[in-house]
Amino acid sequence: MTALRVTGARPLCGVIQAAGNKNSALPLVAAALLTDEPVQLENVPDIGDIRVMLELVSAAGVEVDWSRASGTLRLRARNLVSHELPAALYASLRAGILLAAPLLARRGAAVMVPPGGDVIGRRRLDAHLEGLAALGVEIETADTLRFRAPRGLQGADIFLPEASVTASEQVLMAAAVARGTTVIRNAACEPHVQDLARMLTAMGARIEGIGSNTLTVTGTTPLHGTSFRIGSDVAEAASFLAFGAATHGDVTVTGVDPGEYRMIARTFRRLGVDLEIEPGRIRVGPDQALQVVPEWAGGIPVIDDGIWPQFPSDLMSVTIVLATQVRGTVLFFEKLYESRMYFVDRLVAMGANAVICDPHRAVIAGPSGLHGIVLQSPDIRAGIALLGAALCARGESLIRNAESIDRGYERIEEKLRALGADIGRVPG
Repeated sequence: MTALRVTGARPLCGVIQAAGNKNSALPLVAAALLTDEPVQLENVPDIGDIRVMLELVSAAGVEVDWSRASGTLRLRARNLVSHELPAALYASLRAGILLAAPLLARRGAAVMVPPGGDVIGRRRLDAHLEGLAALGVEIETADTLRFRAPRGLQGADIFLPEASVTASEQVLMAAAVARGTTVIRNAACEPHVQDLARMLTAMGARIEGIGSNTLTVTGTTPLHGTSFRIGSDVAEAASFLAFGAATHGDVTVTGVDPGEYRMIARTFRRLGVDLEIEPGRIRVGPDQALQVVPEWAGGIPVIDDGIWPQFPSDLMSVTIVLATQVRGTVLFFEKLYESRMYFVDRLVAMGANAVICDPHRAVIAGPSGLHGIVLQSPDIRAGIALLGAALCARGESLIRNAESIDRGYERIEEKLRALGADIGRVPG
């Protein structure tokens, strides 16, 4: 185990290239199992979750050739040897559940333990199970999940019980190779779901409605190989922008799609932060107002999250840290996960003026002079937020369990040092 040692209260300044989107890369790796031809992915981030996913597919017999320096990943699933993969790997990665559809398509069955990942509240599998069952999959649930498709996958009209990203991806992969036509209603439409739909289309699938919450899929077999470039990681890019503003710095992130930042820019404006958005780049410049903008009627503003295109849940934690450095009071309402707010008590220990109202809401009043302490990173998003707080704080902070941050953020200390942070990795 390692820790990140940070001496804070230094403005972040400079230009940084956005990494590839982890939430796109993971389902795209799974989708590569739908064909026995080569699939090449570009802009793959070198992070912990990707490494675990590649261990899983390697155990299934997929040939893996990954150039971490260039971000190029070549996969070929011409000889899948198993539909039952190591339980320890499934238990550590939420996205492992996405292998159910391709294993069903290629092997007729899949056996796995319930997926693990971050403990940020209840993360139901109902949408996965209902969607696959509608396509003809027989499912047994206990300590182990057992999926069988004795008659193959068959198209259906499906209404998902929630707009779950991973469930939408799961059902989309299964529908792409099912017999007949499938309509997926109440589908998630985040950029990473769109990435998967576009790669499946490049593999020969027929998908209509990409970018909407209704997808019509005409099953196509066999799918063929392709080459696909993964889009940039909105969560990583927006985190660097939030930390640039919170430290009174000047940060530019390149390699981004400005169209994905409309709601993020609107939310940042409510905290007195204006993003300069141009094709391929976004900048948070110096001399920001850092002043909460009240509601039109004069009330305390509420920042809440929701399904795309609403404000992403993955950015709530770093935005809370930004709010500790902004003059005024704001209520944060985390609607999707009941445990995501618990890290706020660590901000209070650092000197933040914050109240956790209940598992879903917290009030932040700033600006607060944070001071360094010893911290434990509980998960990816809370971990990066605590790192941001350490960047703002006076003195030295030690953030243990840095590997949890590595699961979602590529070479984090290297990138922050390039922006002027005083940060290093030490035994934890």
